[in-house]
Amino acid sequence: MRILISNDDGYLAPGLSALHDALRPFAEVTVMAPEQNCSGASNSLTLWRPLSVLRSANGFHYVNGTPTDSVHIALTGMFDEMPDLVVSGINNGQNMGEDTLYSGTVAAATEGIMFGVPAIAFSLVDKDWVHLDAAARVAAEIVAHYIAHPLPGHPLLNVNIPNLPYDEMGEWRVTRLGKRHPSQPVIRQTNPRGEPIYWIGPSGGARDASDGTDFHAVSQGHVSITPLQLDLTHTQMLSATREWARAGGGAS
Repeated sequence: MRILISNDDGYLAPGLSALHDALRPFAEVTVMAPEQNCSGASNSLTLWRPLSVLRSANGFHYVNGTPTDSVHIALTGMFDEMPDLVVSGINNGQNMGEDTLYSGTVAAATEGIMFGVPAIAFSLVDKDWVHLDAAARVAAEIVAHYIAHPLPGHPLLNVNIPNLPYDEMGEWRVTRLGKRHPSQPVIRQTNPRGEPIYWIGPSGGARDASDGTDFHAVSQGHVSITPLQLDLTHTQMLSATREWARAGGGAS
């Protein structure tokens, strides 16, 4: 079993090392991660400049680019054979609801799917790496279970792990994405030259944290596993959009 590991917190992040150490006993693991923290980078590729790949003292490869760059380079320029699985994380903070659209952690896993490689993204719900050892243990169990019992096709799983000691962790729950309120307002400041600058505000609170959502599962101490897909087509809108286009003289 060959596993490519990446993340969006950078190659020095504790979550990356913990994930690497947890998976190494039962898989051949290679790390290719961003050089710096790229939280919120989503699926961006760096196309406006060349990229460099370096190797740290512990053997991790890192790229002066995004999480998607890291996995893309690894899959198209590093391996003689494709890995069997791409694993991303462990992220410093949750990736639930609409977070998944912005998340570099999920994006690194998504890039694996783009090349037909199954992928799993792991996030520790609270920041500051508290109970990271428990999260790494859960991640290893989920990966081991996937290896022993692979899902059909090329699955993309988004896993959020509660910030709890291992013995207090709940069961695995398969969930749908919840929904958040809109983000809080930008934070306006002034730079030393008196010009306005803006920081993106924090995420909003959960708007749909009902039973069955990722928000609900982790609030109850359970591990949330959400299967994701890449097809953004709003299938329920196809019929209405055809009628709308026809009314304007367009083809159906």
